Amino acid sequence: MIYPLIEAVIPIISYAPLWKTMKERSISQYQLLKAGIDNKTLDSLKKNKNITLLTLEKLCTIIGCTPNDVVEFTE
Repeated sequence: MIYPLIEAVIPIISYAPLWKTMKERSISQYQLLKAGIDNKTLDSLKKNKNITLLTLEKLCTIIGCTPNDVVEFTE
């Protein structure tokens, strides 16, 4: 009998820097919503799901930071 290979999906994207940066700069999720980031995107960020580069650019503009302050790649 041949068993199927099951691979664990390990997230390599983390938005932990985003939450840290927001806390340091006293920026709330509500402020992101008011600035044009929608609920679906916030949910994706919380779940470390992919976002577009346009969204990353928008976050950086709103917060006044660089992409390194928003996302990191983990192993």
